[in-house]
Amino acid sequence: MKVVAFNASSRKGGNTAILCNAVLEELEKEGIETQLVELAQKPLQGCIACYKCFKNKNKRCAVDKDALNDYLQLMLEADGIILGSPTYFSDVTASMKALIERAGMVSRANGDLLQRKVGAAVVAVRRAGAIHAFNSINFFFFIGQMIVPGSSYWNLGVGRDIGEVKDDKEGMETMRTLGRNMAWLLKKLHA
Repeated sequence: MKVVAFNASSRKGGNTAILCNAVLEELEKEGIETQLVELAQKPLQGCIACYKCFKNKNKRCAVDKDALNDYLQLMLEADGIILGSPTYFSDVTASMKALIERAGMVSRANGDLLQRKVGAAVVAVRRAGAIHAFNSINFFFFIGQMIVPGSSYWNLGVGRDIGEVKDDKEGMETMRTLGRNMAWLLKKLHA
């Protein structure tokens, strides 16, 4: 089994990566292969509504000027997907929104490619707006017919400067619990 995590923070190795890695570490303890993909400095364009994915039905986005198709391939090969984003103006980053829009359209155009994969949202926040970002990611999972495990609290961690999120003991434990729950669910689905 494999889980791929996408960190849509503009800061590589920042608080969102720290939170994602806390989840991934728990998955690795359970023998699940993991990969963290950092989207920093790799701009993604949003969906242009060309609908070529519905015409072509080749499991690819027709816009091929960026790495979206590579990311989509990683999603298709994975059993679980983690989408991590810091909170920007009470929502996900533009990179995460572009990933959601385009991967979501290609998936739907090709018979819901991501259905029954396990999906988990991870959100870093300085102060407020994290629940909206959390919901934005979960809406992507739900419309794609994915399965979403819960945790001991909403999957968010508080911190502004890089590393501050480690001081959020409840947030870090929420990530570890999420990792254990995701591992349990993956094992049940693949038993």
